[in-house]
Amino acid sequence: MSTFMAEMVGTMILILFGGGVVAAVSLKGSKGKDGGWIVITIAWGLAVAMGAFAVGGISGAHLNPALTIALATIGKFEWADVPMFILAQMIGAIIGAILVYLTYLAHWKPTEDPDAKLSVFCTAPAYNHPLSNLTTEMIGTFILVLGILAIGTNNITDGLNPLIVGALIIVIGMALGGPTGYAINPARDLGPRIAHFFLPIPGKRDSNWSYSWVPVVGPIIGGLFGALFYKQVFEGENSITFWIVGVIVLAIFVGAQSTVNKVVR
Repeated sequence: MSTFMAEMVGTMILILFGGGVVAAVSLKGSKGKDGGWIVITIAWGLAVAMGAFAVGGISGAHLNPALTIALATIGKFEWADVPMFILAQMIGAIIGAILVYLTYLAHWKPTEDPDAKLSVFCTAPAYNHPLSNLTTEMIGTFILVLGILAIGTNNITDGLNPLIVGALIIVIGMALGGPTGYAINPARDLGPRIAHFFLPIPGKRDSNWSYSWVPVVGPIIGGLFGALFYKQVFEGENSITFWIVGVIVLAIFVGAQSTVNKVVR
């Protein structure tokens, strides 16, 4: 299997299980209806682990454009391979979303809430405040990438790394996922959002494109800063890029704080 195919298949598995659990707890008539946030966060963590188990030995199981870009920025991945990996991740995410749609084919029409249908595919904020939402996604992806890099330095029994990363995803979801639904992965959000736009889902709403940039830009900035922070603080390699990105991050934080009173639910 090529690395392109591995990233595509791994991301497909991630979305099939991750989007699948949201469908299970959200769609009318599902046996898992109203299973709740804990079920969702645990399943998303296991979804990441299963995708990583499947293809980690072939491509490294990035499954996330934010991670791919972050690793390339700190020299742990070739920039020449970045476009290929991101394309594979996007295709895999779209396929995974289509499979979720097909799995729950009989449940779309009985489900009256269009927001519930959209939530199966992509994230949405609890409070609509773009800079606050961007901040949340940045922080979540910052700790995701920093955690992955830190986990990699430990001597762990072969085969356990994906489960530990899955546990990291679970705690990110439980602790930091409330404000935005923790996309922390541009492909995880944009790929299924595209699928939602094209699929013939009965009674669906628009795909909320006005928000779609947040779970793309936020994770990329946060993941990039997480990788640069790791190099700067953990490995002691000073970089001007770290300080430049740090200033951008700080500016976003200040902007979010100064406009937070304009929050719209």
